[in-house]
Amino acid sequence: MTLSQPHNRSHTLLVLLVLIWGASWPVTKIGVTAVTPIWFACLRYVVATVCLVIVVGLRGELGLPSRSDLKLVAVSGILQMASYSALTAVALTRLPPGRSSILAYSTPLWVVPLSAWRLREKMFWHGYLGVGAGLMGILIIASPGLRQTTADYLMPYALLMLAAAGWAISIVFVRGHRFQASALALAPWQMIMAAMLLMPFAIAVEGAVPVMNRRGLASLAYVAPVATAFAYWAVVEVGRHVRAMTISVALQAVPCVGLIISAIAFHEPVTAPLVFGVTLISVGVLLTAARTPLKWPFGKRSWDRRHLSTCR
Repeated sequence: MTLSQPHNRSHTLLVLLVLIWGASWPVTKIGVTAVTPIWFACLRYVVATVCLVIVVGLRGELGLPSRSDLKLVAVSGILQMASYSALTAVALTRLPPGRSSILAYSTPLWVVPLSAWRLREKMFWHGYLGVGAGLMGILIIASPGLRQTTADYLMPYALLMLAAAGWAISIVFVRGHRFQASALALAPWQMIMAAMLLMPFAIAVEGAVPVMNRRGLASLAYVAPVATAFAYWAVVEVGRHVRAMTISVALQAVPCVGLIISAIAFHEPVTAPLVFGVTLISVGVLLTAARTPLKWPFGKRSWDRRHLSTCR
């Protein structure tokens, strides 16, 4: 195998990952209309746990996490998996999947300021501009709910923002964590944590496990093993050969894929405000993701003038 083959395979996996996660939003929409949303999120992680235990066991990496890694398992299992899946699943019962995916994937907008505060990472001027543009895009997309005065209209948008913020907190924690085991070896424990948290909550709120019809089973058959277990392995594998910056920018195509599929499958209207909001969020993510300072317009000319004045 040549050096370029793992690199090419990783880029193929990255494209596949974008398509899988993009399609998961309309498929999850089908699932939460056939099964109660919190139970759907719980069952998703139960099935994904079984799949990953088999995979990690066959690789000989299955073992109890260390005390240090238990903190990571708890934070990511609670915020990135349990909370995120439950909140987005409940929001999907009220909102179309395309609009939901865009708001839920606004996570990078929250990661940058959190990283600057918690990890002391430097935040450049375009980072502030990107956060502002992204927030403006979110407000435009959520404007139908903001125009309403009742909590029923505002609630799903608030749930999606909470989901994105929780995922952002988890990402920042992971950045500062020193792994004792591989990310793939910890994945089953994170999903067990998510399932254990969601199950009693689902019983308390939604009652006993619902009987799933064919639509619910078909949705779960895709979301759990493919969009959860396989996708988690894929993103870890891609991370071994592709820069994190490339991955973070590429994954912003996920809500765009979700929006296109939702427009076709659910006839979700693609309005001008929605397109404008998506554009602002995309620009905001690109500005916040830049890790080197961008030059101001006419920066070189201004530098030349300062340099000449210094030489004089």
